[in-house]
Amino acid sequence: MLQLKVKKRLVYGAIVFIWIFIAVYLTAIGYLSSDIVDGTCVPWSTYSSYAAISIILITYLLPLITMLFCYAKIVYILRRKVTHMFKILLSADT
Repeated sequence: MLQLKVKKRLVYGAIVFIWIFIAVYLTAIGYLSSDIVDGTCVPWSTYSSYAAISIILITYLLPLITMLFCYAKIVYILRRKVTHMFKILLSADT
């Protein structure tokens, strides 16, 4: 069984930090890219390419890469366990 030598407190702290960082970052980007036009607030009116790229990276690509890495790790561990199990079963037949 795969066991990490990381304390739960550290993992929960990292999760909370990421959620707070992303919320603050996206709020700041939204605030900085908004403008007041004719007395009304127009969100994303001064939308720069940097803001667009960073939002795409943070909200889409980063979670996608993380999920792909985690699923690849799960598949690797399961394949290794299944291969080991088949070796044991095949050696028991002979």
